[in-house]
Amino acid sequence: MWRRSFGTSSHAVDALKEKKWDALVIGSGHNGLTAAAYLARGGLSVAVLERRHVIGGAAVTEELVPGFKFSRCSYLQSLLRPSVISELELARHGLKLLKRNPSSFTPCLDGRYLLLGPTKVLNHREISKFSKRDADAYPKYESQLERFCTLMDPILDSSPPESLQGISSLQDRLKNKVHNSVFWTRLLHQAASLGQKDMVDFMDLLLSPASKVLNNWFETDVLKATLATDAVIGSTASVNTPGSGYVLLHHVMGETDGDHGIWSYVEGGMGSVSMAIGNAAREAGAHIVTSAGVSQLIVDDSGKANGVLLADGTVVQSSNILSNATPYKTFMELVPQNVLPDDFTRSIKYSDYSSGTTKINVAVDKLPDFHCCKSIDGLQYTGTIHIGSESMEEIDSACQDAVNGLPSRRPVIEMTIPSILDKTISPPGKHVINLFIQYTPYNPSDGSWDDPVYRESFAQRCFNLIDEYAPGFSSSVIGYDMLTPPDLEREIGLTGGNIFHGAMGLDSLFLMRPVKGWSNYRTPLPGLYLCGSGAHPGGGVMGAPGRNAAKLVLEDFKKKMN
Repeated sequence: MWRRSFGTSSHAVDALKEKKWDALVIGSGHNGLTAAAYLARGGLSVAVLERRHVIGGAAVTEELVPGFKFSRCSYLQSLLRPSVISELELARHGLKLLKRNPSSFTPCLDGRYLLLGPTKVLNHREISKFSKRDADAYPKYESQLERFCTLMDPILDSSPPESLQGISSLQDRLKNKVHNSVFWTRLLHQAASLGQKDMVDFMDLLLSPASKVLNNWFETDVLKATLATDAVIGSTASVNTPGSGYVLLHHVMGETDGDHGIWSYVEGGMGSVSMAIGNAAREAGAHIVTSAGVSQLIVDDSGKANGVLLADGTVVQSSNILSNATPYKTFMELVPQNVLPDDFTRSIKYSDYSSGTTKINVAVDKLPDFHCCKSIDGLQYTGTIHIGSESMEEIDSACQDAVNGLPSRRPVIEMTIPSILDKTISPPGKHVINLFIQYTPYNPSDGSWDDPVYRESFAQRCFNLIDEYAPGFSSSVIGYDMLTPPDLEREIGLTGGNIFHGAMGLDSLFLMRPVKGWSNYRTPLPGLYLCGSGAHPGGGVMGAPGRNAAKLVLEDFKKKMN
């Protein structure tokens, strides 16, 4: 079991009190562990404090039905930065990626289906079943998105060019100006290399609804709907929401072993990502303690962070604290009142933490039998299976139900079956199925997620929808675990149930994340840094916020020592 890998003994907690640590990390999500690994490799004494019994945050593997190991929240890997994988030597620490090919399967109620994957021949053949024009356009669409991703790469791997906050020396101000000038010069050079047409298309993608972008490229409903799910996943947005095009780009900018846009399963589930990073951190000297929830930050008389108070009353000292919690949890609940500027707390308080996401992890005794594809030799099971997404109008209709306070009558479901490639997570002949579902409001107007009958009725609604495409699916269910938005908040610590620690709209990215003026991981409380998905460059299992924040902390630490 994953929970046995890190200490929770009284000795482990006692060790926290024995010294003043160079750095403390609140939360052992993958970003917190990444930050700890880089800090420890930089020579700092580091302790990671995890509230739950298991490390990993939302990238966690848990055995919730006997014999079945679920990637309980996040369920696919692609966004983890190549720099993190290589620099922390994650393969040596146990990370094994299982590439998916094909990567996508969309069944249709009329008996047709669409397969998509990493090979141009497959994609052209499959899309041609619906439209020869779209089949010819698809490689150009992919090529353009890949060019846009190249523009984004250096932005993801660096701290935003923020103005220096507070009082700084002349030398620091000059250094900051040089750093920012270099950043903008490099970005403008890359933008110029794209050419004017691509830059206009890039701005169109950033600002437009995903529906407009995809309608401009394609005519086939099922193709547009399949691609559109990447633009709304994890959000409350519709495909018709301006700016949803960026989220589409965000979810195609990843790679697996150098292959762009390729998503993979992780052997052992997504908890293996966190375990590998945790192993790298421990090898470098980091001290990781579970069942050690932080209740409050300690602020000294000079107004600087000086440690944390654990839920059991233990005081742990450090003048450098990195929070992997959400911005709301960090600043509204852990930081004492009247410490932060009013304008900052207002911005944090009124940021968008809404969620339309529910995750159902299912144990089944057989694979779903899709009636539309009796002769494709199991290829339909490898990638993401899109249920209830035959047109963008269907996705928008599901979203409008949630806008009106109701869980979608016909939910948008992304089904994945990792046990097809990963034989370590389920008994022989049986399978683990992940259902990522939208849209489910935090507080539905027709019931409560605290009501077992209401919860069961929604789960059955999802299973019944799958039955329309794969008759008998409901009868194959052995057991399941369901996490609605309030469950994601309570169990995993995701404010509002938002899987990105906050919305990924254009008003909350880059220099605006988490709020304007504080995008470079520092906070108004000296000694406190943000290192989670609520910081730049945002959500997904990326590791970039943790890596970038750690590099900044190491710089600040060296300044203090000089």
